[in-house]
Amino acid sequence: MTLRVVVAEDQTLVRAGLVTILRTDADIDVVGEAADGEEAIAAVLAHRPDVVLLDIRMPRLDGLAATRRICVEAAATRILVLTTFGEDDVVFAALRSGADGFLLKDTRPEDLIAAVHAVARGESPLDRGWVRR
Repeated sequence: MTLRVVVAEDQTLVRAGLVTILRTDADIDVVGEAADGEEAIAAVLAHRPDVVLLDIRMPRLDGLAATRRICVEAAATRILVLTTFGEDDVVFAALRSGADGFLLKDTRPEDLIAAVHAVARGESPLDRGWVRR
């Protein structure tokens, strides 16, 4: 089964890197991209992906607010959030907002792909380094 994924990240180069990594997996189809929370919600509603990879800190509407809206407006879409820093309050806020899992942006490419598959299966991947800490 091919997973449909939307990537929401405000930094163009980082977003392009994430898309490139995900496209190395034959079972992942990146169906949309977004540069802020508003665009993320629109892409999710337009494409109805299995998973949205969502940055926490974005302009116009941050990832936490976008997570809450996606949970209401597209409940079947699983949400995997990304953050640069694993501050406990940010991670817990993301999970309370409805995120299904989270990764730090220094995650290895193969772990990113594995996490996308895991969240699509209903698992809740959490960054290993953060969990250990």
